[in-house]
Amino acid sequence: MGYLILAVFAGMFLMGFPIVLSILVPSALYIALNGFPIELIGQRMTYALDSFPLVAVPVFIFVGNLMNQAGVTARIFRFADTLVGRVPGGLAQVNIFSSLIFSGMSGAALADVGGLGKIEIKAMAERGFSRSFAGAVTASSAVVGPIFPPSIPLIIYGSVTGVSIVQLLLAGIIPAIVCVLMLMIATVIIAYRKNLPRAERWARPSEIQAALWPAIPALLTPVLLVGGMLLGWFTPTEAASVTVFYVIFISSIVYRELTIGHILYAAYETIKSTAAILIIVSAAALFGWILAIEQIPQSFAATLTSISQDPVMLLMIVNLILLIAGMFLDSTTATLLIIPIIAGPLHAAGVDPVHLGIVAIFNLMLGLVTPPMGLSLFLITDIAQVSMRAILKAMMPFYIPLVATLLLLTLVPELSLFLPKMIR
Repeated sequence: MGYLILAVFAGMFLMGFPIVLSILVPSALYIALNGFPIELIGQRMTYALDSFPLVAVPVFIFVGNLMNQAGVTARIFRFADTLVGRVPGGLAQVNIFSSLIFSGMSGAALADVGGLGKIEIKAMAERGFSRSFAGAVTASSAVVGPIFPPSIPLIIYGSVTGVSIVQLLLAGIIPAIVCVLMLMIATVIIAYRKNLPRAERWARPSEIQAALWPAIPALLTPVLLVGGMLLGWFTPTEAASVTVFYVIFISSIVYRELTIGHILYAAYETIKSTAAILIIVSAAALFGWILAIEQIPQSFAATLTSISQDPVMLLMIVNLILLIAGMFLDSTTATLLIIPIIAGPLHAAGVDPVHLGIVAIFNLMLGLVTPPMGLSLFLITDIAQVSMRAILKAMMPFYIPLVATLLLLTLVPELSLFLPKMIR
Protein backbone atom coordinates (compact mmCIF):
# COMPACT_ATOMS: atom_id res chain seq x y z
CA MET A 1 0.00 0.00 0.00
CA GLY A 2 2.94 2.32 0.59
CA TYR A 3 3.89 2.18 -3.08
CA LEU A 4 0.27 2.79 -4.02
CA ILE A 5 0.29 5.96 -1.88
CA LEU A 6 3.47 7.10 -3.65
CA ALA A 7 1.84 6.42 -7.02
CA VAL A 8 -1.25 8.49 -6.09
CA PHE A 9 1.00 11.32 -4.93
CA ALA A 10 3.01 11.26 -8.18
CA GLY A 11 -0.14 11.05 -10.30
CA MET A 12 -1.84 14.01 -8.60
CA PHE A 13 1.35 16.08 -8.77
CA LEU A 14 1.82 15.39 -12.50
CA MET A 15 -1.83 16.26 -13.12
CA GLY A 16 -1.18 19.73 -11.72
CA PHE A 17 -2.70 19.52 -8.25
CA PRO A 18 -1.11 21.79 -5.60
CA ILE A 19 1.70 20.01 -3.77
CA VAL A 20 -0.15 20.16 -0.43
CA LEU A 21 -3.19 18.38 -1.88
CA SER A 22 -0.94 15.88 -3.66
CA ILE A 23 0.47 14.94 -0.25
CA LEU A 24 -2.67 15.20 1.89
CA VAL A 25 -5.21 13.36 -0.29
CA PRO A 26 -3.32 10.01 -0.48
CA SER A 27 -2.41 10.37 3.20
CA ALA A 28 -6.08 10.84 4.17
CA LEU A 29 -7.09 7.89 1.96
CA TYR A 30 -4.50 5.69 3.65
CA ILE A 31 -5.73 6.62 7.12
CA ALA A 32 -9.37 6.07 6.15
CA LEU A 33 -8.76 2.71 4.43
CA ASN A 34 -6.73 1.39 7.36
CA GLY A 35 -9.30 2.31 9.97
CA PHE A 36 -7.21 4.92 11.79
CA PRO A 37 -9.19 7.68 13.54
CA ILE A 38 -9.54 10.72 11.28
CA GLU A 39 -8.30 12.93 14.13
CA LEU A 40 -4.87 11.42 13.52
CA ILE A 41 -4.41 13.71 10.50
CA GLY A 42 -4.65 16.86 12.58
CA GLN A 43 -2.60 15.38 15.41
CA ARG A 44 0.28 14.33 13.18
CA MET A 45 0.32 17.61 11.26
CA THR A 46 0.25 19.68 14.44
CA TYR A 47 2.93 17.53 16.08
CA ALA A 48 5.27 18.19 13.13
CA LEU A 49 5.15 21.93 13.83
CA ASP A 50 5.98 21.45 17.52
CA SER A 51 9.66 21.96 16.75
CA PHE A 52 11.83 24.63 18.32
CA PRO A 53 14.27 24.87 15.36
CA LEU A 54 11.37 25.55 12.97
CA VAL A 55 10.62 28.78 14.85
CA ALA A 56 13.66 30.25 13.08
CA VAL A 57 12.09 29.80 9.64
CA PRO A 58 9.42 32.56 9.77
CA VAL A 59 11.79 34.84 11.69
CA PHE A 60 14.52 34.65 9.03
CA ILE A 61 11.89 35.18 6.33
CA PHE A 62 10.88 38.31 8.24
CA VAL A 63 14.53 39.43 8.26
CA GLY A 64 14.75 39.14 4.47
CA ASN A 65 11.52 41.09 3.98
CA LEU A 66 12.65 43.80 6.42
CA MET A 67 15.92 44.30 4.53
CA ASN A 68 14.10 44.64 1.24
CA GLN A 69 11.93 47.35 2.77
CA ALA A 70 14.66 49.23 4.64
CA GLY A 71 17.21 49.99 1.92
CA VAL A 72 19.86 47.55 3.17
CA THR A 73 20.08 45.85 -0.22
CA ALA A 74 20.97 49.09 -2.03
CA ARG A 75 23.92 49.71 0.32
CA ILE A 76 25.19 46.16 -0.13
CA PHE A 77 25.05 46.56 -3.91
CA ARG A 78 26.82 49.94 -3.82
CA PHE A 79 29.69 48.56 -1.74
CA ALA A 80 30.09 45.50 -3.98
CA ASP A 81 30.15 47.79 -7.03
CA THR A 82 33.08 49.84 -5.71
CA LEU A 83 34.96 46.68 -4.74
CA VAL A 84 34.64 44.42 -7.81
CA GLY A 85 33.04 46.61 -10.49
CA ARG A 86 36.33 46.76 -12.43
CA VAL A 87 36.74 42.95 -12.55
CA PRO A 88 35.99 41.55 -16.05
CA GLY A 89 32.24 41.18 -16.13
CA GLY A 90 31.65 44.40 -14.21
CA LEU A 91 28.21 44.50 -12.65
CA ALA A 92 27.78 40.77 -13.24
CA GLN A 93 30.61 40.23 -10.73
CA VAL A 94 29.01 42.80 -8.43
CA ASN A 95 25.78 40.84 -8.67
CA ILE A 96 27.47 37.59 -7.58
CA PHE A 97 29.48 39.21 -4.78
CA SER A 98 26.39 41.02 -3.49
CA SER A 99 24.53 37.73 -3.22
CA LEU A 100 27.17 36.38 -0.85
CA ILE A 101 26.84 39.44 1.41
CA PHE A 102 23.04 39.48 1.26
CA SER A 103 22.80 35.75 2.01
CA GLY A 104 24.60 36.43 5.29
CA MET A 105 21.42 38.20 6.42
CA SER A 106 18.46 36.57 4.66
CA GLY A 107 19.24 32.85 4.33
CA ALA A 108 16.87 32.38 1.39
CA ALA A 109 17.39 32.32 -2.38
CA LEU A 110 14.05 33.87 -3.29
CA ALA A 111 14.68 36.76 -0.86
CA ASP A 112 17.92 37.40 -2.77
CA VAL A 113 16.18 37.29 -6.14
CA GLY A 114 13.27 39.45 -5.01
CA GLY A 115 15.35 41.91 -2.99
CA LEU A 116 18.68 42.44 -4.73
CA GLY A 117 17.37 41.26 -8.10
CA LYS A 118 15.34 44.39 -8.81
CA ILE A 119 18.28 46.68 -8.05
CA GLU A 120 20.84 44.52 -9.86
CA ILE A 121 18.88 43.97 -13.08
CA LYS A 122 17.94 47.64 -13.36
CA ALA A 123 21.58 48.72 -12.84
CA MET A 124 22.95 46.12 -15.27
CA ALA A 125 20.44 47.08 -17.96
CA GLU A 126 21.47 50.75 -17.61
CA ARG A 127 25.14 49.75 -18.06
CA GLY A 128 24.47 47.90 -21.32
CA PHE A 129 23.85 44.31 -20.20
CA SER A 130 20.92 42.42 -21.69
CA ARG A 131 18.06 41.91 -19.24
CA SER A 132 18.11 38.16 -19.88
CA PHE A 133 21.82 37.91 -18.98
CA ALA A 134 21.27 40.07 -15.89
CA GLY A 135 18.41 37.79 -14.85
CA ALA A 136 20.52 34.67 -15.40
CA VAL A 137 23.36 36.00 -13.24
CA THR A 138 20.91 36.99 -10.49
CA ALA A 139 19.21 33.58 -10.43
CA SER A 140 22.54 31.70 -10.50
CA SER A 141 24.14 33.71 -7.71
CA ALA A 142 21.03 33.36 -5.53
CA VAL A 143 21.84 29.64 -5.17
CA VAL A 144 24.55 30.72 -2.70
CA GLY A 145 22.03 32.13 -0.21
CA PRO A 146 20.60 28.88 1.17
CA ILE A 147 24.00 27.38 2.09
CA PHE A 148 25.70 30.43 3.65
CA PRO A 149 24.65 31.11 7.26
CA PRO A 150 21.94 31.81 8.18
CA SER A 151 20.20 29.22 6.03
CA ILE A 152 16.52 28.34 6.19
CA PRO A 153 16.90 25.06 4.20
CA LEU A 154 19.75 23.90 6.48
CA ILE A 155 17.64 24.66 9.55
CA ILE A 156 14.83 22.53 8.10
CA TYR A 157 17.34 19.76 7.26
CA GLY A 158 18.67 19.85 10.82
CA SER A 159 15.18 19.68 12.31
CA VAL A 160 14.33 16.65 10.15
CA THR A 161 17.55 14.68 10.74
CA GLY A 162 18.54 15.79 14.24
CA VAL A 163 21.94 17.00 12.99
CA SER A 164 23.48 19.97 14.83
CA ILE A 165 22.24 23.14 13.15
CA VAL A 166 25.29 25.09 14.33
CA GLN A 167 27.57 22.60 12.57
CA LEU A 168 25.43 22.72 9.44
CA LEU A 169 25.57 26.52 9.34
CA LEU A 170 29.36 26.49 9.80
CA ALA A 171 29.68 23.81 7.12
CA GLY A 172 28.01 26.07 4.56
CA ILE A 173 30.57 28.90 4.74
CA ILE A 174 33.39 27.43 2.62
CA PRO A 175 31.05 25.80 0.03
CA ALA A 176 29.28 29.15 -0.45
CA ILE A 177 32.60 30.90 -1.06
CA VAL A 178 33.67 28.13 -3.46
CA CYS A 179 30.42 28.53 -5.40
CA VAL A 180 30.90 32.31 -5.62
CA LEU A 181 34.47 31.88 -6.90
CA MET A 182 33.33 29.35 -9.52
CA LEU A 183 30.59 31.71 -10.73
CA MET A 184 33.01 34.66 -10.84
CA ILE A 185 35.57 32.67 -12.83
CA ALA A 186 32.88 31.62 -15.30
CA THR A 187 31.77 35.26 -15.58
CA VAL A 188 35.33 36.37 -16.37
CA ILE A 189 35.44 33.86 -19.25
CA ILE A 190 32.05 35.01 -20.53
CA ALA A 191 33.13 38.66 -20.17
CA TYR A 192 36.18 38.19 -22.40
CA ARG A 193 34.19 36.22 -24.98
CA LYS A 194 31.32 38.72 -25.15
CA ASN A 195 33.26 41.89 -24.29
CA LEU A 196 30.94 42.72 -21.41
CA PRO A 197 31.05 46.27 -20.01
CA ARG A 198 32.80 47.01 -16.72
CA ALA A 199 33.86 50.01 -14.65
CA GLU A 200 36.36 52.27 -16.39
CA ARG A 201 38.79 52.24 -13.45
CA TRP A 202 39.36 50.65 -10.06
CA ALA A 203 37.69 52.50 -7.21
CA ARG A 204 39.97 54.72 -5.15
CA PRO A 205 40.54 53.80 -1.47
CA SER A 206 38.49 56.83 -0.45
CA GLU A 207 35.57 55.63 -2.61
CA ILE A 208 35.77 52.12 -1.18
CA GLN A 209 35.83 53.56 2.33
CA ALA A 210 32.83 55.78 1.60
CA ALA A 211 30.82 52.78 0.36
CA LEU A 212 32.09 50.49 3.12
CA TRP A 213 30.86 52.50 6.11
CA PRO A 214 27.14 52.27 5.24
CA ALA A 215 27.56 48.56 4.43
CA ILE A 216 29.43 47.59 7.63
CA PRO A 217 26.27 46.88 9.68
CA ALA A 218 25.07 44.48 6.99
CA LEU A 219 28.52 42.88 6.67
CA LEU A 220 28.67 42.26 10.41
CA THR A 221 25.43 40.26 10.49
CA PRO A 222 26.90 36.78 9.71
CA VAL A 223 29.80 37.53 12.09
CA LEU A 224 27.30 38.36 14.84
CA LEU A 225 25.23 35.24 14.15
CA VAL A 226 28.01 32.66 13.83
CA GLY A 227 30.11 34.23 16.60
CA GLY A 228 27.15 34.39 18.97
CA MET A 229 26.26 30.74 18.37
CA LEU A 230 29.86 29.53 18.79
CA LEU A 231 30.26 31.52 22.02
CA GLY A 232 27.02 30.10 23.35
CA TRP A 233 25.24 33.45 23.57
CA PHE A 234 22.22 32.08 21.72
CA THR A 235 20.95 29.02 19.83
CA PRO A 236 20.36 29.04 16.05
CA THR A 237 16.66 29.61 16.71
CA GLU A 238 17.35 32.50 19.07
CA ALA A 239 19.83 33.87 16.53
CA ALA A 240 16.92 34.54 14.17
CA SER A 241 15.26 36.82 16.73
CA VAL A 242 18.58 38.55 17.45
CA THR A 243 18.90 39.23 13.72
CA VAL A 244 15.44 40.80 13.59
CA PHE A 245 16.28 43.23 16.39
CA TYR A 246 19.66 43.95 14.78
CA VAL A 247 18.12 44.67 11.36
CA ILE A 248 15.43 46.88 12.91
CA PHE A 249 18.14 48.74 14.84
CA ILE A 250 20.42 49.42 11.88
CA SER A 251 17.49 50.22 9.57
CA SER A 252 15.76 52.65 11.92
CA ILE A 253 18.65 54.14 13.94
CA VAL A 254 21.67 53.87 11.60
CA TYR A 255 20.06 54.14 8.14
CA ARG A 256 16.88 55.88 9.37
CA GLU A 257 14.75 54.48 6.55
CA LEU A 258 12.56 51.92 8.31
CA THR A 259 8.99 52.94 9.05
CA ILE A 260 6.03 51.28 10.77
CA GLY A 261 4.53 50.80 7.30
CA HIS A 262 7.63 48.90 6.20
CA ILE A 263 7.45 46.63 9.25
CA LEU A 264 3.76 45.89 8.71
CA TYR A 265 4.29 45.10 5.02
CA ALA A 266 7.28 42.85 5.86
CA ALA A 267 5.14 41.07 8.48
CA TYR A 268 2.33 40.57 5.96
CA GLU A 269 4.69 39.07 3.36
CA THR A 270 6.25 36.88 6.05
CA ILE A 271 2.88 35.49 7.10
CA LYS A 272 2.10 34.53 3.49
CA SER A 273 5.47 32.85 2.94
CA THR A 274 5.49 31.11 6.32
CA ALA A 275 2.00 29.69 5.82
CA ALA A 276 3.03 28.23 2.47
CA ILE A 277 6.16 26.61 3.92
CA LEU A 278 4.78 25.28 7.21
CA ILE A 279 1.66 23.70 5.73
CA ILE A 280 4.00 21.70 3.47
CA VAL A 281 6.14 20.82 6.51
CA SER A 282 3.12 19.49 8.41
CA ALA A 283 1.64 17.62 5.43
CA ALA A 284 5.01 16.05 4.57
CA ALA A 285 5.40 14.89 8.19
CA LEU A 286 2.09 13.02 7.94
CA PHE A 287 3.15 11.53 4.60
CA GLY A 288 6.53 10.55 6.03
CA TRP A 289 4.87 8.84 9.01
CA ILE A 290 2.79 6.73 6.62
CA LEU A 291 5.87 5.78 4.57
CA ALA A 292 7.62 4.78 7.81
CA ILE A 293 4.68 2.50 8.74
CA GLU A 294 4.89 0.89 5.30
CA GLN A 295 8.69 0.57 5.71
CA ILE A 296 9.41 2.39 2.45
CA PRO A 297 12.65 3.93 3.83
CA GLN A 298 13.94 0.50 4.84
CA SER A 299 13.06 -0.91 1.43
CA PHE A 300 14.80 1.98 -0.32
CA ALA A 301 17.84 1.60 1.94
CA ALA A 302 18.12 -2.08 1.08
CA THR A 303 17.89 -1.31 -2.64
CA LEU A 304 20.47 1.45 -2.41
CA THR A 305 23.00 -0.58 -0.42
CA SER A 306 22.55 -3.54 -2.76
CA ILE A 307 23.81 -1.35 -5.60
CA SER A 308 26.98 -0.27 -3.80
CA GLN A 309 28.55 0.12 -0.37
CA ASP A 310 30.97 2.81 -1.54
CA PRO A 311 30.01 6.17 0.05
CA VAL A 312 31.12 8.19 -3.00
CA MET A 313 29.09 6.04 -5.36
CA LEU A 314 26.05 6.27 -3.07
CA LEU A 315 26.43 10.06 -2.94
CA MET A 316 26.54 10.18 -6.74
CA ILE A 317 23.34 8.10 -6.95
CA VAL A 318 21.64 10.32 -4.38
CA ASN A 319 22.80 13.41 -6.27
CA LEU A 320 21.07 12.13 -9.38
CA ILE A 321 17.88 11.42 -7.39
CA LEU A 322 17.92 14.86 -5.80
CA LEU A 323 18.66 16.64 -9.08
CA ILE A 324 15.62 15.03 -10.67
CA ALA A 325 13.47 15.65 -7.59
CA GLY A 326 14.59 19.28 -7.45
CA MET A 327 13.32 19.83 -10.96
CA PHE A 328 9.77 19.04 -9.86
CA LEU A 329 9.56 19.63 -6.09
CA ASP A 330 10.38 22.77 -4.12
CA SER A 331 13.36 22.36 -1.79
CA THR A 332 11.29 22.23 1.40
CA THR A 333 9.06 19.42 0.14
CA ALA A 334 12.00 17.47 -1.28
CA THR A 335 13.94 17.82 1.99
CA LEU A 336 11.01 16.63 4.08
CA LEU A 337 10.05 13.72 1.81
CA ILE A 338 13.39 12.43 0.52
CA ILE A 339 16.05 13.20 3.15
CA PRO A 340 14.57 10.92 5.86
CA ILE A 341 14.63 8.07 3.33
CA ILE A 342 18.19 8.52 2.04
CA ALA A 343 19.89 9.64 5.27
CA GLY A 344 19.94 6.19 6.93
CA PRO A 345 21.76 4.16 4.26
CA LEU A 346 24.26 6.93 3.57
CA HIS A 347 25.10 7.36 7.24
CA ALA A 348 25.52 3.58 7.51
CA ALA A 349 27.89 3.67 4.52
CA GLY A 350 30.08 6.23 6.28
CA VAL A 351 28.87 9.53 4.81
CA ASP A 352 29.08 12.28 7.43
CA PRO A 353 25.55 13.66 8.12
CA VAL A 354 26.84 17.25 7.98
CA HIS A 355 28.54 16.61 4.62
CA LEU A 356 25.35 14.99 3.32
CA GLY A 357 23.35 18.02 4.47
CA ILE A 358 25.47 20.49 2.49
CA VAL A 359 25.54 18.31 -0.64
CA ALA A 360 21.80 17.61 -0.49
CA ILE A 361 20.71 21.21 0.14
CA PHE A 362 23.04 22.66 -2.52
CA ASN A 363 21.77 20.02 -4.94
CA LEU A 364 18.14 20.91 -4.21
CA MET A 365 18.93 24.61 -4.62
CA LEU A 366 19.89 23.86 -8.23
CA GLY A 367 16.23 22.96 -8.63
CA LEU A 368 15.42 26.65 -8.17
CA VAL A 369 17.16 27.41 -11.48
CA THR A 370 16.16 24.32 -13.48
CA PRO A 371 12.90 23.85 -15.41
CA PRO A 372 10.09 22.98 -15.23
CA MET A 373 9.44 24.05 -11.61
CA GLY A 374 12.37 26.40 -10.86
CA LEU A 375 10.85 29.07 -8.61
CA SER A 376 13.80 31.45 -9.10
CA LEU A 377 13.32 31.23 -12.86
CA PHE A 378 9.64 32.19 -12.60
CA LEU A 379 10.42 35.08 -10.25
CA ILE A 380 13.32 36.38 -12.33
CA THR A 381 11.33 36.36 -15.57
CA ASP A 382 8.80 38.62 -13.86
CA ILE A 383 11.46 40.97 -12.44
CA ALA A 384 13.57 41.11 -15.62
CA GLN A 385 10.47 41.22 -17.86
CA VAL A 386 11.86 38.70 -20.33
CA SER A 387 10.66 35.29 -21.51
CA MET A 388 11.55 32.00 -19.86
CA ARG A 389 13.24 30.92 -23.09
CA ALA A 390 15.55 33.97 -23.00
CA ILE A 391 16.46 33.36 -19.34
CA LEU A 392 17.21 29.67 -19.93
CA LYS A 393 19.41 30.48 -22.94
CA ALA A 394 21.39 32.99 -20.85
CA MET A 395 21.56 30.51 -17.93
CA MET A 396 23.33 27.77 -19.93
CA PRO A 397 26.95 28.88 -19.21
CA PHE A 398 26.19 29.19 -15.48
CA TYR A 399 25.00 25.61 -15.08
CA ILE A 400 28.64 24.53 -15.62
CA PRO A 401 30.11 26.24 -12.49
CA LEU A 402 27.07 25.27 -10.43
CA VAL A 403 27.33 21.56 -11.31
CA ALA A 404 31.14 21.73 -10.92
CA THR A 405 30.62 23.11 -7.40
CA LEU A 406 28.23 20.26 -6.59
CA LEU A 407 30.82 17.70 -7.75
CA LEU A 408 33.54 19.40 -5.68
CA LEU A 409 31.36 19.37 -2.57
CA THR A 410 30.53 15.70 -3.17
CA LEU A 411 34.09 14.50 -3.79
CA VAL A 412 35.90 16.73 -1.25
CA PRO A 413 34.09 16.36 2.10
CA GLU A 414 36.62 18.60 3.87
CA LEU A 415 35.18 21.64 2.10
CA SER A 416 32.09 21.10 4.24
CA LEU A 417 33.63 19.51 7.32
CA PHE A 418 36.73 21.64 7.97
CA LEU A 419 34.98 24.32 10.05
CA PRO A 420 32.53 22.01 11.89
CA LYS A 421 35.41 19.76 12.97
CA MET A 422 36.98 22.72 14.74
CA ILE A 423 34.11 22.82 17.27
CA ARG A 424 33.46 19.10 17.66
